[in-house]
Amino acid sequence: MKSMRRQGFTLVELLVAVAIFAAIAAIAYGGLSQIAQTRGALAQEQDRYAALNRAMNNIVRDLRQAVARPVRGNYGETIPALRGSSDSLELSRLGFANPLAEPRSHIERVIYALTDKRLRRGRYAVLDRATGSVPDDRDLLDRVSRLRWRYLDRQGNWSDLWPSSTVAPTAIGTAPVPREIELPRAVELTIELEDYGELRRVVALPS
Repeated sequence: MKSMRRQGFTLVELLVAVAIFAAIAAIAYGGLSQIAQTRGALAQEQDRYAALNRAMNNIVRDLRQAVARPVRGNYGETIPALRGSSDSLELSRLGFANPLAEPRSHIERVIYALTDKRLRRGRYAVLDRATGSVPDDRDLLDRVSRLRWRYLDRQGNWSDLWPSSTVAPTAIGTAPVPREIELPRAVELTIELEDYGELRRVVALPS
């Protein structure tokens, strides 16, 4: 009677199979790791672009809703409806939502400034301030290297200040428009980001 030989893998065959499996697993892991890193980088870029888009939309919306409403400062001084320098902007804007019909204005006072490479938007709780009134700030965008504002007057001249003392006030009929209520024709924003470089936007204001 013939003896039955048990069929199976030799130790060498098992070692070869394990080595092949390990090589395939290493290749697959490297590919999956690269895919995960790429997806993570794309998600970060998407979040960054979304933040930039929200910040620009905020600025454009505020400028397009600008209104000629001066306010009182912390010490009773008159602050123009739009007060701007090359690195900051403060204005009164319409559209302050009031869903509960509270006894307050639909006009809001907002301010933009660059602090520690962060573009910040602040809003005041009231239009005419009391002593010690400060804006409620929030960050719109980080990694901002430079911020510059410019203002176009009715004669077509650009200025780094608004109201500009070097420009004659616009006249309606024979009477000049008071500087504290005059708005520029347009505002130019130049923003330089560490990753996207320089971006520029010109926004026309209401007449």
